[in-house]
Amino acid sequence: MLFNSIDFAVFLPIVFLLYWFVLNKNLKLQNALIVVASYVFYGWWDWRFLSLIIFSTVVDYLVGKKLRIEENQSKRKVLLWTSVIVNLGFLGFFKYYNFFLENFIDAFSLFGMQINNNSLNIILPVGISFYTFQTLSYTIDVYKRKLEPTQDFIAFSAFVCFFPQLVAGPIERATHLLPQFYKKRIFEYQKAVDGMRQILWGLFKKIVIADNCAHFANEIFNSSTEMNGSTLVLGAIFFTFQIYGDFSGYSDIAIGTSRLFGFDLKQNFAAPYFSRDIAEFWRRWHISLSTWFRDYLYIPLGGSWGGTWMKVRNTFVIFLVSGFWHGANWTFIIWGALNAIYFLPLLLTNNNRRNLDVVANGKLLPSIRESLAMLTTFTLTVFAWIFFRANDVEHALSYISEILSPSIFTNPIIGIEDSVNKIIILLTVFLIIEWKGRGNQYAIANLGSKSSQAIRFAIYYIIVFVIFWFGGKEQEFIYFQF
Repeated sequence: MLFNSIDFAVFLPIVFLLYWFVLNKNLKLQNALIVVASYVFYGWWDWRFLSLIIFSTVVDYLVGKKLRIEENQSKRKVLLWTSVIVNLGFLGFFKYYNFFLENFIDAFSLFGMQINNNSLNIILPVGISFYTFQTLSYTIDVYKRKLEPTQDFIAFSAFVCFFPQLVAGPIERATHLLPQFYKKRIFEYQKAVDGMRQILWGLFKKIVIADNCAHFANEIFNSSTEMNGSTLVLGAIFFTFQIYGDFSGYSDIAIGTSRLFGFDLKQNFAAPYFSRDIAEFWRRWHISLSTWFRDYLYIPLGGSWGGTWMKVRNTFVIFLVSGFWHGANWTFIIWGALNAIYFLPLLLTNNNRRNLDVVANGKLLPSIRESLAMLTTFTLTVFAWIFFRANDVEHALSYISEILSPSIFTNPIIGIEDSVNKIIILLTVFLIIEWKGRGNQYAIANLGSKSSQAIRFAIYYIIVFVIFWFGGKEQEFIYFQF
């Protein structure tokens, strides 16, 4: 079920009314409703894959209960690895089976050996990468005794399948979200209003920014051999804003929807395209995934405490795994490697934590130095996104080679200039709003806060009007495929 669909527009009010006006006096029934609603939400896409979520839920719940009473360290490790193998086994089969098989066959063909290709027509379950990491965080934290294992199966099930963030995050830690299912929730009007405001901004980013940019990005990338360098640059920039509007828009809708039900999810994006270096970018982009890899992979490997070799190794491991997490394609691995290369000079010179504050904090405009730093970081990011978007490595290299040709100095050859001008104007307005709200949880959190109620509502109605009037053709959320 898509957030930007009629189905969800009907689904959400029904669940909201049942949650607050029918079951509001019974916490367990509220949690049970969330489980049922989440299964309906997920099963709307393909009910067959509900079995994977339910199986993972049961396994991790039972492993957690056993870890509670098991003191033998060897047996505790067996329990931990049971959870890891089950969860990553599902993820590996559905997401990477064909990738490894095809590369295995290609490797042997180099030596003149022919192996039959027994690839399967595997459908990737929506959101499997997200809920797999969420359940793993529970088992790992219980194993490390950072979290008391739950005895409430309904609450745990609700944590695993919580519908606002089930299929595309944010990836919530059990230490943060699970305890919220134990506490009685009381409806707070201001919290609900704030949630609706964030949902509105998320819909704007998805429908107006991402979907409009997707139209041009898809046209240019799919016909890149017929385009000149300047047009391909535009295509890369359009995709850069498409993926940001798409994914951060989803996160905003997820976080805002959660607030309607009395839950707080962590911020997942913090104006990443205003970053002054790549390290800052990764502190602001897909925060829930970046911190997951930091805490459960990078730090256990030794982090940045060892010698130069260990720092280089760990940096490449975390970025390559992050790239591979996104998809079974060498383009994602190269994308991860590029970001590792961008990041290493900062790490090795101890400048990776130089920009921790908000850029131009308290100022209307950035300095020239800050502007150049943001432009450089943005350019590097756009270049890396080419590999992320390309169909394969050959496509990415041909795309880049044309950009680096003299044709970059010619005029773009898109034949729909009026539509391009429209989206450029929309992007300009969007960036101004994002800049003004760069220090907030989301861009319009305080927009019009010092004005009268009439002006604030006028702003909201204008955003609604823009969504309906300038919204692009409906596109599926990009991160559903991950």
